[in-house]
Amino acid sequence: MKSKLLLLVMLITAGCENADHQPDTVIRLITLDPGHFHAALVQKIMYPGVDSVVHVYAPEGEELNSHLKLIEQYNTRSENPAHWKEEVYRDSDYLEKMLAEKKGNVVVLAGNNQKKTDYIKRSIEAGINVLADKPMVINKEAFEVLIQAFHHAEEKKLLLYDIMTERYEISTILQRELSMLPEVFGTLEKGSPENPAVTKESVHHFYKFVSGNPLKRPAWFMDVAQEGEGIVDVTTHLVDLIQWECFPDQALDYQKDIVVNTAKRSGTEMTLSQFKAITQLNSFPDYLKKDTVKDSVLKVYSNGEINYTLKGVHAKVAVKWVYKAPEGTGDTHYSIMRGTKVNLIIRQGAEQQYKPALYLEEPGKPDPAYEAVLMNKFKVLQQKFPGIALKKQKKGWEVTIPEHYKEGHEAHFARVTEKFLEYLKNGNMPKWEVPNMIAKYYTTTRGLELAGK
Repeated sequence: MKSKLLLLVMLITAGCENADHQPDTVIRLITLDPGHFHAALVQKIMYPGVDSVVHVYAPEGEELNSHLKLIEQYNTRSENPAHWKEEVYRDSDYLEKMLAEKKGNVVVLAGNNQKKTDYIKRSIEAGINVLADKPMVINKEAFEVLIQAFHHAEEKKLLLYDIMTERYEISTILQRELSMLPEVFGTLEKGSPENPAVTKESVHHFYKFVSGNPLKRPAWFMDVAQEGEGIVDVTTHLVDLIQWECFPDQALDYQKDIVVNTAKRSGTEMTLSQFKAITQLNSFPDYLKKDTVKDSVLKVYSNGEINYTLKGVHAKVAVKWVYKAPEGTGDTHYSIMRGTKVNLIIRQGAEQQYKPALYLEEPGKPDPAYEAVLMNKFKVLQQKFPGIALKKQKKGWEVTIPEHYKEGHEAHFARVTEKFLEYLKNGNMPKWEVPNMIAKYYTTTRGLELAGK
């Protein structure tokens, strides 16, 4: 009897030990200091295998309240409501509390970029995976910290990943796919500083709507010391797309493959009344006084341009911010990849009703035989993306894209999060992702360095 009892105890103990050593397959989210609405967009939908309870750590204030209001909006919408439960810790020691409690295994970061790199570093050191909004760094000093964070993440087998939503925009996806068909695109030109092989430009607006409501921006968003200059902020997306499209699935070495040739910066002026409209503050905070002119005009260095070579290919990125888009317009994007057979161009202006459209245009005298080859090879893409078609234009062809592929910017946050969760659960993140994130932030911070000179 005693021997049977002893055996039963041993079996129960062994079972408990095995249970303790089972890998934790449930993803539990932490939101840290959510100062940017992108933090909420990660939670616009629910995800399989992700706990509905999200632990939020932040100082008390309007930024936290705005974040929670957006989550509540998603939870109470009539169509396909989310069901997140926000467990909130509100106090000045929010970071230390989060690190001490470690109530989740993924921390989502979207907010003040001056603090973000330290949040990344501390979270990785604490053994927590990180999904971070762009940019992860805004200057050279932070870039060096980020490299160390990637090293620590590798040692600890953690995932550190940034939110590159523009990879999920359908016209960009098709531009990349077409560039990978040599019979259609030829090969990528090398270009020159005056005529780059690839150019990406975008125009953005301080005053905008998010989830149907006017966006209230924190005052620090206009402080380049906290948000980062435009040349290291939105250009992150543009540099990422150039790497992703021109050298698909290839790891880049920032020390060998990138030469930043020139860069420049400029400011956007904002009146006090405009500042009031987007922040609901009656005056400029003291930290913005350094950037004010005549006490009533704020100069925000949100515009920038970088000219560089990537593996010998001349590239250019440029970003511009204006206060508000004219009625009926919106953010714009222009992109060109110049091939030996055809140029792949995305335009998003008045003619396109401010929605991205993709065109194929032969660079020289039209080749009568080219159209037959194009139509034949385009069938390969149609199998992958049913419903797309080619429409003849004066200068070439427009790719017509069914509406169901056009999800919109806000939906792309779910796509990035789903990809991150896939990498996290399966441990299959492509080997090129980390070196290319490092290459991207080297390009932007080196560009800032040159522009400052």
